[in-house]
Amino acid sequence: MAVVYCNHSAVLLSPSTAVSSSLSSSSSSSSSLLQTLRFKSRSVYSKSRVSPVSALSSSPPPPSRSLEALIFDCDGVILESENLHRQAYNDAFSHFDVRCPPSSSESLDWSLEFYDKFQNLVGGGKPKMRWYFKENGWPTSTIFDSPPQSDDDRAKLIDTIQDWKTERYKEIIKSGSVEPRPGVIRLMDEAKAAGKKLAVCSAATKSSVIMCLENLIDIERFQGLDCFLAGNDVKEKKPDPSIYITAAEKLGVSVKDCLVIEDSVIGLQAATKAGMSCVITYTSSTSDQDFKDAISVYPDLSNVKLKDLETLLETVVTAA
Repeated sequence: MAVVYCNHSAVLLSPSTAVSSSLSSSSSSSSSLLQTLRFKSRSVYSKSRVSPVSALSSSPPPPSRSLEALIFDCDGVILESENLHRQAYNDAFSHFDVRCPPSSSESLDWSLEFYDKFQNLVGGGKPKMRWYFKENGWPTSTIFDSPPQSDDDRAKLIDTIQDWKTERYKEIIKSGSVEPRPGVIRLMDEAKAAGKKLAVCSAATKSSVIMCLENLIDIERFQGLDCFLAGNDVKEKKPDPSIYITAAEKLGVSVKDCLVIEDSVIGLQAATKAGMSCVITYTSSTSDQDFKDAISVYPDLSNVKLKDLETLLETVVTAA
């Protein structure tokens, strides 16, 4: 197949046509044709080249993100709850006379200073206890006279303490002495009114989160959530991204169009690993953490409007 350029366009000639044309042409005209082809080819090539700088400057900008779903953590975001959890754990340790290490003369008591750091290292109640007992020795208690040795007995110990602790935590919340953090209710209502999807994703036990939400944001708002996930709903706790990836799937929204509100670096890591943008509303126990991967950091949500968050997300450029 022969190729002839004409006015910068390629014309394909069948082999028979090309041979016939070649035989009927004189040597001088063949030479002229070859020169013309070379000229045209160089001309087309030179005109088709674009400098790298021009190509970059003329390419369209990457697409921006658009806020379609707003996802709240619960503990630390909707309510400043960590000290309430600490109180409930210590009450449980006292109730079951948990002694860790076993040689201790008194039941285990997590101090405020210790818990402020500890709760930001390990997410979820059961993982907290498992980590602590593994590091400091499995305890004696009224559940087991001697430290449990088998995996089943250790799981039973943790489950029993956690269940009692959860019920105690519910009592504290239901006492009426706990209020939602500033700006949370208003921001939820703004998002709903604007037609945004609304979700809550917490690493805590499902029953305790439900009770918190029903008492703090009221039952109607809780039932109006488009998605609600707790620690029981996923295999891995934060900072694993499973809970946020699952939320995006249930909401039917791309992760890039979700915005997460968290209070700690553990939650921030979970959100960013899921491919979501995250803003931080820190608490007294998380204020000194490194939030460099957050798109914005606030002391609370009292002055944060939905429009502010939409503008923030629009400035985040998606990865190429």
